[in-house]
Amino acid sequence: MTKQAKKTTAHGKETAEQRKARVAVIVAKLRVKYPHPKTALNWTTPLELLVATILSAQTTDAGVNIATVKLFKKYHSAKDYAAANPAEVEELIHSTGFFRQKSKTLIKAGQMLVDKFGGKVPDTMDALLELPGVARKTANVVLGNAFGKAVGITVDRHVARVAARLGLTKAADPVVIEQDLMALVPQKDWIDFSHMLIFHGRETCTARKPRCNQCILNEVCPSAFTFE
Repeated sequence: MTKQAKKTTAHGKETAEQRKARVAVIVAKLRVKYPHPKTALNWTTPLELLVATILSAQTTDAGVNIATVKLFKKYHSAKDYAAANPAEVEELIHSTGFFRQKSKTLIKAGQMLVDKFGGKVPDTMDALLELPGVARKTANVVLGNAFGKAVGITVDRHVARVAARLGLTKAADPVVIEQDLMALVPQKDWIDFSHMLIFHGRETCTARKPRCNQCILNEVCPSAFTFE
């Protein structure tokens, strides 16, 4: 992307078709760097992924992975969570922050899974959104990673930041950001796209000072080299 093209994009004169073409380049470049993208959360069952994703709110995936080592050894089913002692859960997840609220959420989610879904994690967006502590972000993580269903695009803080810098959205609301991205990214890429943006946001397009000189997307990014 030339300097003039970047200027045009930054001023919102890029057409929808031009933006889609640019997104295709972005996806292709990210796939070269991240050929096998997947969530950084450790899990082996849909229930473990649901629990880990709920715990990931306001903390890091690395921190969650430390906490879930002991948590997953003690609780194996929705029934286990439904009948859990809140204090015991709080102790195991204390390091993830907001542990009292998260403990209550996990127990309530376990109870609903038992009472309404036969102890199984549902595989539809509408059903997942009924669970305590589950919004579209968590539902998309579970659907995409545990069930291979591309229903939407996971939007966390990294995705929101990188998408905005790439000129793919002007929104601040995660739901609106998701809709903007879904309109630009082919559905077959939805699951991987969020993972790739997350990794890119952690490694290169960081919050405080993005490494534009090292960025594989700097030629197609309207924000490149504007942070120095």
